[in-house]
Amino acid sequence: MCKAMTIALIATGGTIACTTQEDGSLVPTVSGQQLADSLDADIEVIEFRQLDSSSITLEDLDELLATVHELLHRAEVEGILITHGTDSMEETAMALSIFDPGTKPVVLTGAQRSFDHPNGDGPRNLQDAVALIKQAQPGVFIQFGGMTIPARGARKNHTFHLNGFESMPVGEGSIFPLPLAALAQHPVAILAAYPGAEAVLVDAASSHFAGLVIEGLGSGNMGAGMGEGVARALDAGISVVVSTRVPYGKTSLAYGGAGGGATLADKGAVNAGEFRPGQARILLAAALATGTPVVKVFETAVAPKQYAR
Repeated sequence: MCKAMTIALIATGGTIACTTQEDGSLVPTVSGQQLADSLDADIEVIEFRQLDSSSITLEDLDELLATVHELLHRAEVEGILITHGTDSMEETAMALSIFDPGTKPVVLTGAQRSFDHPNGDGPRNLQDAVALIKQAQPGVFIQFGGMTIPARGARKNHTFHLNGFESMPVGEGSIFPLPLAALAQHPVAILAAYPGAEAVLVDAASSHFAGLVIEGLGSGNMGAGMGEGVARALDAGISVVVSTRVPYGKTSLAYGGAGGGATLADKGAVNAGEFRPGQARILLAAALATGTPVVKVFETAVAPKQYAR
């Protein structure tokens, strides 16, 4: 006799699971089962974490990836719903997408308002996520504020709007999925460039991290001091990816000089293209973990897909 199909709900915490404390702060206290109780579907709940998503580590991601892959191999699981905080949802979605076998839907959702908010957005997002899973489209998606957003290129773009995510035009990757590998063994830091930033920032990080993502100025630039530190890191064999703090547009690594993107590209720095620092960090960690050339994980195979809003 065949088992009934079920959706696996992995609860990780986040605002969707938060309640308001006496001091007014929001703390994740609501279980995955409590979230699942409102859904009209056969749900199997995995109480994974109760975290603010800004606290999720690469170790947590490795465990989550292993859990997801185990569930995807179960015939009766038709899809996976992950409840997650919005602050790092785009990073988790990217990690899942990189290693996704592409057989079933994996959908992340959360909320901008707490569980006990009188006009909370969590219930609708949960219902929309279940409906998306029922469509049985393979892949990793964020379902949020009435929008379906592919994991690759997803970005939170507002601190409180209920449709607080958007899709960057990053295109489809050429070498995915990658074989599942432990990210935590290859930590990557994000360093923000600013006018006059010095090499000491890069020098300090270089002794603790396997790779660096630079949140550059403009199209991927930094001052001469910081650029000299990045050059030393590259000479020492540390992988460096250059992104930008600018909201839209590709990094081009076109300028010369000690902190210019073109100068650093000549020494081996990789252009993040349309990827912003958060997802670029996960891509770099995955490249290092799997032994994939870093430039390959940022290559685009075809033009970006268009998704309806």
